[in-house]
Amino acid sequence: RPDCLVAVGGGSSIDTAKAIALLAVHGGRMRDYKAPAAVPAGLPVVAIPTTAGTGSEVTRATIITDTETSEKMLVMGSGCVPRAALVDYTLTLSMPFRLTADSGLDSLCHAMEAYVSKRRNGFSDAHALVAMRTIPANLRAVCADLSDESARQALMEAATHAGIAFSNASVTLIHGLSRPIGAHFHVPHGLSNAMLLPAVTEFSLPGEPARYAECARAMGFADESHDVPSAGAKLLSGLRDLCEELAVPTPAEWGIDEAAYAGLVETMADQALASGSPNNNPVVPTREECVALYRGVYAAASAAVAPGVGAGAAA
Repeated sequence: RPDCLVAVGGGSSIDTAKAIALLAVHGGRMRDYKAPAAVPAGLPVVAIPTTAGTGSEVTRATIITDTETSEKMLVMGSGCVPRAALVDYTLTLSMPFRLTADSGLDSLCHAMEAYVSKRRNGFSDAHALVAMRTIPANLRAVCADLSDESARQALMEAATHAGIAFSNASVTLIHGLSRPIGAHFHVPHGLSNAMLLPAVTEFSLPGEPARYAECARAMGFADESHDVPSAGAKLLSGLRDLCEELAVPTPAEWGIDEAAYAGLVETMADQALASGSPNNNPVVPTREECVALYRGVYAAASAAVAPGVGAGAAA
């Protein structure tokens, strides 16, 4: 048996190493460890991320697709935390535009979701705020100039801060809805988060308006002169503008077949809720609201579903 595993790559590579490390010691199948199952420690993993996004190098989570059910399973526990992480921004210098944008938006989701999560705490808040203050401006800069090493370094550090934040507070509805889109339609994880980011934030904002206002100020979309309602509005417009600037497509624009998507929205809603992540959201959605959000974002990234609006009304 090996002494340890070295994982070099993005989140999928690191998550795969975590899974191998677990099975090498304890056996079974990965679905045996699906949340909320306990996750014992496996072989030590040394994580070397080559993208500035997932934060998997410091998290107690791994995402593994069950190929029999097309479900992205959340495996969560201290046994998934790498023994060491080597975080070097120079490994991200070859990232193309789309991967850079999507990974950065994934980090932004991690930070904001951790900050509004019902499981947040002072430790996670501190890391989330650092990430939110860093990501928007530097993500814009590096997407305008992929060779901008200063922005690359800032994003790499922010991704690790965001990973620490959500590992200690958990993610919420964006990630809950995102995983099934990725599993069923093979959309890269960061991109599926980005597709959902503005609409899910608008749905969730009434549950924690003051917290979301703080997010807007941290991201630079609002300042202290804006009261809570206006800062919330600035957050929504700022996120929409950022996603538009970074050319985030809707599921339709990305090429997902409308009939196939429509036929799976209820299954995806069930899988999202079963993951547990939506329960951490400021507004805990019903199944019908999850379906409505999926339908709303399909063709129009700016579509919003207010809490309490069911799938029939949104359709």
